[in-house]
Amino acid sequence: MNDITALDERGLEDVLSEPKDETRKVLADLSGDIVVLGAGGKMGPTLAMMLRKASPEKRIYAVSRFSDKAAQTKIEQTGIDTVEVDLLDESQYTSLPDAENVFFLAGMKFGSSGNQPLTWAMNSFLPALVAQHYKDSKIVAFSTGNVYPLVDVNSGGAAEQTIPGPVGEYAQSCLGRERMFEYFSELYNTPVTLVRLNYANEPRYGIIVDLTTKILTDEPIDLAMGAVNLIWQRDANDYIIRAITLARSPAAILNVTGPDTIAVRRLAEQIANHLGKKPNFVSKETQSALLSNASSCIDKFGPPQTTLDEMVSMIVSWVASGKKTLNKPTKYNVRNGKF
Repeated sequence: MNDITALDERGLEDVLSEPKDETRKVLADLSGDIVVLGAGGKMGPTLAMMLRKASPEKRIYAVSRFSDKAAQTKIEQTGIDTVEVDLLDESQYTSLPDAENVFFLAGMKFGSSGNQPLTWAMNSFLPALVAQHYKDSKIVAFSTGNVYPLVDVNSGGAAEQTIPGPVGEYAQSCLGRERMFEYFSELYNTPVTLVRLNYANEPRYGIIVDLTTKILTDEPIDLAMGAVNLIWQRDANDYIIRAITLARSPAAILNVTGPDTIAVRRLAEQIANHLGKKPNFVSKETQSALLSNASSCIDKFGPPQTTLDEMVSMIVSWVASGKKTLNKPTKYNVRNGKF
């Protein structure tokens, strides 16, 4: 995409939901319909749209409370069936569609420090309900790299075999989510893939948006979390869909992110160079950071199509032109787990 600023949001989502040929083949070989749970969030709409494009013959269901009715309408206009359900309300599970394939995206992060009971309910209790209800389906469940401990910035990141060491209640509750899917996977022999994702980026949110906004407004940039992993959201969607081919019991685990450890200082300087400004740094880098190693994902599915330079160019152009962002900072710099 040469000039992403020429797109409206619908056009942007069309770009973010374009499947690779390999993804189309995976879905062509997959039997049964598909349900996306928690489809109203940041990634849900474009993931559901990619599923629709890659598998036009299948029935695709998008399930959410859909507090944003505009998002619901946008999803429906692509030929996806939407279902309004509060997944915390067990009495509403009779409204859920039957589907052989489940993509689970529901969860809570921001505000979790102020409402720990709801955080645990969303991230640990709700997955238990879903795992029981869809025990006869294949499940790909979103998790997060936050379940890992902080690791040395020169380590290449935590691999799937790294022992979890979640920092703070949000990350602990996310490990609880994984444990629920793992427990019911073994109990019912349900094929499951747990996707540990960090950090997806597109022009409306993500670390590049956060840094671009700070540089434009001359806000200080905290370097305490001195390195990160990044992936373009279209590439993340593609990997997540193809992760259903890995689903097994006991549950499989897959890190989904970009291949590189990216220094926040250098990334901010690259963004600032696009903007013709200078970043304002505070604090200094520490030797540890929240990092994941995506080697297994890349070995299985190939490298992401979108490079860091392409991401930076597209996202900075979008934000600098004043186009809409979601105003949902990633809080990537948080080291104590309090989101």
